[in-house]
Amino acid sequence: MSSAGETRPEVEVRRSKRRRRTVSAYRDGDRVIVLIPASLSRKEEAEWVETMIARLERSERKRKPSDEDLMKRAKSLSDRYLGGLALPESVRWVDNQEARWGSCTPGDRSIRLSARLQGMPSWVIDYVLMHELAHLFEASHNARFWGWVDRYPQAERAKGFLAGWSAAARLDPPPGEGDEVD
Repeated sequence: MSSAGETRPEVEVRRSKRRRRTVSAYRDGDRVIVLIPASLSRKEEAEWVETMIARLERSERKRKPSDEDLMKRAKSLSDRYLGGLALPESVRWVDNQEARWGSCTPGDRSIRLSARLQGMPSWVIDYVLMHELAHLFEASHNARFWGWVDRYPQAERAKGFLAGWSAAARLDPPPGEGDEVD
């Protein structure tokens, strides 16, 4: 269900004689495609369309949290893994970070996350938040810093995910450039 002020997306329902029981949905641009069994009544179709739109929207909110949601997540991560030591003043999405996933300014206690993270799994976003939270009390990437970051149980998995994503984004590096290791 859309909240007040939001418009309902365009919906395309695709009925399948091969589909027996399952209903699924996905976004295709601005449209929502709902796949249903051909045997469903119009009433059942309408109910499933509403259910599937609500599920998609919940999933998207989880994967694309608001700045307010980011702040709540940061505080929760700090409490859970950092003993509440990292207290950001602000946490927000930014569109101007092309080379990094996040940044932190300890002086004003602000954390900024690249909008490129939106849509990535929540455990990846949480890892980047943990990384930036650790910078609130440990500026450099030394062993102590990584000790704090690695308290997050998904840290290694998220590092691998981001490394793979970064490598895939550089599909055709110039000759000789792919041989270098940072």
